[in-house]
Amino acid sequence: MNPWTVGMQAINATNRESNFPSAHRKTQVKKEVGDVSILINNAGIVTGKSFMDSPDALVEKSMEVNIMAHFWTYKAFLPAMMASNHGHLVSIASAAGLIGVNRLSDYCASKFAAVGFAESVDLEMRVLGKTGIKTTVVCPFFINTGMFDGCRTKWPRLLPGLEPEYVAEKIMTAIRRDQEILMIPRSIYFFVLLKHLLPVKLTVLFSDYFGSLNVMNNFKGRGKKD
Repeated sequence: MNPWTVGMQAINATNRESNFPSAHRKTQVKKEVGDVSILINNAGIVTGKSFMDSPDALVEKSMEVNIMAHFWTYKAFLPAMMASNHGHLVSIASAAGLIGVNRLSDYCASKFAAVGFAESVDLEMRVLGKTGIKTTVVCPFFINTGMFDGCRTKWPRLLPGLEPEYVAEKIMTAIRRDQEILMIPRSIYFFVLLKHLLPVKLTVLFSDYFGSLNVMNNFKGRGKKD
């Protein structure tokens, strides 16, 4: 017999009030599934346009979904974790939250914020002695979900599009190991190291050579459904 019970609650993650259910609803949810012990912030959207061509409304939406939602879900679920000194905060950020990418200005800004936010709260938990609350920040390259359809790399063996199942497996392993940061593929570690060691002009030359400056040139994204 399967011991697991799956429950579902539909919320608007970008809306602060939606993440703070009423006392009655909190009691009901806790009775059904207990306190949330693993929070995975996975929602994300992308504009895929140059900064000056990005509509203001889409820029605001990117920030609301990609980072502000993290604030509200943490506010909603972190208190119970702190009370029990037990839990795991998982932030699905992006390699674009570690290295700037051409034509991803709003996306990069939101993902850099997601990385910094998760790291900061993690330090707060450590200072407070809440060592039972772990943090894992996930920084993958493009995942083949349709979100980045059309994007191509010059060296696909070095920077391949990632299959969702493969990424999910890596994330679950990282959670079990209490791994603080996960970069996928492993070549991202190399590029982040280069960024911090080399002068900016040389880093740009490397980016040009590896084709990352033009990775968004043929971006299509998911598009609108009929």
